[in-house]
Amino acid sequence: MCTSHDHSQGEAAQAGAGRRSFLRATALLGAAATAGVALPAAAEAAPAGTWRPDTDSRRFTLAVMPDTQYLFDGPSINPAPVEASLRYLLERGRDENIVFLSHLGDLTQNGAQEEFDAIGKAFGILDRRGVGYSVLAGNHDVRSSTDDQRGPTPYLDAFGPQRFGHRPTFGGSSPDGYNTYHLFRAAGREWMVLALDWRLSAQGYAWAKDVLARHPRTPVVLTTHELVVEDDSLSAYGQQLWDGLIEEHDQIFLTLNGHYWPAGRAVRKNAAGNEVHLHLTNYQNRYFGGAAMIRLYRFDLDRGVIDVETVSPWILGRAAGGLNELERQEIELSGDADRFSVGIDFAGRFSRFDPVPARPARPASKMLVPGTMAYWRFDGHDSGTAVTGTVRDLSGHGNDLTVVTVGESALTWSADHHPDQPGHGSLEFQGYKSPLRGAYLRTVDGAPLNSATFRSGYTIEVFYRLPADWDAAHHAWSGLVGRSGRNGSAGPVTDDPDEPLATLSVSDGPGPQWAARPLGRQQLATNWGDETAREQWWHLAVVNDGRHTTMYVQGCPVARNPHAPAVGIATAGLPWLLGGYEYAGKIDQILHGRLGDVRIVSRALPVTSFMTH
Repeated sequence: MCTSHDHSQGEAAQAGAGRRSFLRATALLGAAATAGVALPAAAEAAPAGTWRPDTDSRRFTLAVMPDTQYLFDGPSINPAPVEASLRYLLERGRDENIVFLSHLGDLTQNGAQEEFDAIGKAFGILDRRGVGYSVLAGNHDVRSSTDDQRGPTPYLDAFGPQRFGHRPTFGGSSPDGYNTYHLFRAAGREWMVLALDWRLSAQGYAWAKDVLARHPRTPVVLTTHELVVEDDSLSAYGQQLWDGLIEEHDQIFLTLNGHYWPAGRAVRKNAAGNEVHLHLTNYQNRYFGGAAMIRLYRFDLDRGVIDVETVSPWILGRAAGGLNELERQEIELSGDADRFSVGIDFAGRFSRFDPVPARPARPASKMLVPGTMAYWRFDGHDSGTAVTGTVRDLSGHGNDLTVVTVGESALTWSADHHPDQPGHGSLEFQGYKSPLRGAYLRTVDGAPLNSATFRSGYTIEVFYRLPADWDAAHHAWSGLVGRSGRNGSAGPVTDDPDEPLATLSVSDGPGPQWAARPLGRQQLATNWGDETAREQWWHLAVVNDGRHTTMYVQGCPVARNPHAPAVGIATAGLPWLLGGYEYAGKIDQILHGRLGDVRIVSRALPVTSFMTH
């Protein structure tokens, strides 16, 4: 993505043709409208069809348009930049998954009827497509000395609740009509935009609190005209709004306002101890009154981030015809205040008012898919107590486990577990390299698993978590699950004969590695996973379809999966180990971390059949 521009003709053409196909129809429409060229009837009309964002995608975009007042100022009325931005939203709506637009007030300079007639007509572009959007009154849209009890105004005539009444996203308005709330669906859940007047009255505060109380589990983006005045500072009224509404309502996680310039940001902790991100967005001091610049707030719930970008569709639309010096500076803003990312753990941030219910434990019988040879789980015990006796194989095949202790170390039960793990428990291993100490598990002598060759394929699944003090110097290359027996015991080898016949280990990264001796081969076949963070639960699966082996981390295939043939696993008839790693036929390292459910199946399972599903 280009973040700097030279002042050449080539740059103008590049801006018009590139920018991830920003323009398409927008380029033509913006350039033609600005140049005063009559638009064809088909271009003037909004594209046909109904606005349908993807409400289940965990990536979506909230568009924001700040102060447009200088474009609607008495005899100086120029709707072209606003129209270009609105058409841009229509053109890019599907690709960007734009779910909503919020205008931050000061739509007009003087609040006059003819000004509102013009901008109201421009917003008809969205009305004809049923696009969800909100507006609010700024100090230039109404008499600045009044609050939301001011009564009728041209603003209310143009953008009162009657304009939004039939829109699916419209939730309702305060009795005076100046405050509204809007509900949209994105990422499979409900979100709210609470659009508040330039100045809230006591009645306005009471109405807003009632709206929040009636939607107690809905995350809220609060929009208003004045709040942040500059980086890390609120205006006097902004402080009043914080004290009287925002601080005590944990649902409000993001606020957006205009009025002041330049753009700025603040972060404050609310009464619940959670961060609220407060953003000032205003470009009216820039070329062409800000040219109806828009901000795109791209939510990505899987990455836990909001990526923010600021662009001028109107100027982008003019680029193919050549830009003047000031336009070249404004085509896209790339400063720290205009292009940035906000990291948010959405599930954690919303957990206080909308907790995600913990996934309940699932019966062991539900995990016994056809072909299950062994299934071990470690729930139903008091945390911190030592593991003694036999850990039963719940598959019913007799692959039970016994504890082996090296040095003075205990293997203990824990209630900690992966959130998608069937059993709500784990084992805590306390291995150490030198001097070697720890405790691990091994299958009993004569267990059917010991002699299994898996010629038709296999799936080995395990959940694990490494602690913060995991150190490669003392803990690397410990086994999660593996087979005893020297590589050399299965016949001639071209690699290290003392490696075990099979091991799913934690490398020095730390990251998972699967190394196994296939049947009829003279060397180990190895799959490498990426580094996996400490203090986090991970699910691993090694899947062999009778021809090749693929490793999955959190259900995602890793890059370093070999294409070499790999059929079955060679065996010396010796036990399998959990938490232990052998070298040269002797225990060489013991796991330092927690191990959750482990399942071994004698066929390849699809991702949808993993224990996380």
